Amino acid sequence: MAQQAVRRRSTAARVALAVCAVLAFAGFFALGTWQVERRAWKLDLIARVDQRVHAPAATAPGRTEWPTVNAANDEYRHVRLAGTFLHDKETLVQASTRLGAGFWVLTPLRNSADGTVVLVNRGFVPPEAQKRAARTATEPQGETTVAGLLRLTEPKGGFLRKNDPAGDRWFSRDVQAIAAARGLADVAPYFVDAEAAPPPANATDTPAWPAGGLTVISFPNSHLVYALTWYGLALMVLIAAWFVRRSENAAHADARPADQDARRDG
Repeated sequence: MAQQAVRRRSTAARVALAVCAVLAFAGFFALGTWQVERRAWKLDLIARVDQRVHAPAATAPGRTEWPTVNAANDEYRHVRLAGTFLHDKETLVQASTRLGAGFWVLTPLRNSADGTVVLVNRGFVPPEAQKRAARTATEPQGETTVAGLLRLTEPKGGFLRKNDPAGDRWFSRDVQAIAAARGLADVAPYFVDAEAAPPPANATDTPAWPAGGLTVISFPNSHLVYALTWYGLALMVLIAAWFVRRSENAAHADARPADQDARRDG
């Protein structure tokens, strides 16, 4: 009876281990397959964004199109718009770029055709050029045409830093909050990163602020590494199960002659 109980417990343990191994293998394999699918999606996204960035500039979405603007179809679209800058309502948003730390200059552009407003990120300025009077570039006046990349609003703030409209401290380009703080109405739900302006004929070594064309387009794509990791873990489960099975078979093979000798002695 004792030997039967031990045998039953051993069988139950083997079944439990087998179930755990199957579940672990299935889970790891499913995660690896999911990462493969994510990689395909990411590569498609990168291709679509690259096509948008290098396409000829199209008219920026108007009021009737605002409800349908979304990241999947519109982020980084190459667009153009025309209107008049409202320089007295610009907003400085903290920024970190390849030119150093400073601010983005977001200036409202009022469309002369329908009166709607689009926030335009005219570019980067260092701390010493955050005051309009300290900048070397001439501010565009009157009817102006702007080309750049469509970007979606960045609500609430930056990492661990919330926007403070009352204190006029901004860490993200939150279109709705900036529009409310500046008393703007009929504002598009996106902003536009302006392209770099061509250098003037009398260009000098002195930087012309704000400096446009600093949009960073980067999509981390480590899905292949993750997929190989999950598939590797699934393979390790199979190898471990094979070793356990092999050890059990060897143990049973060694036990059978001993049982036979015991029966003969009895």
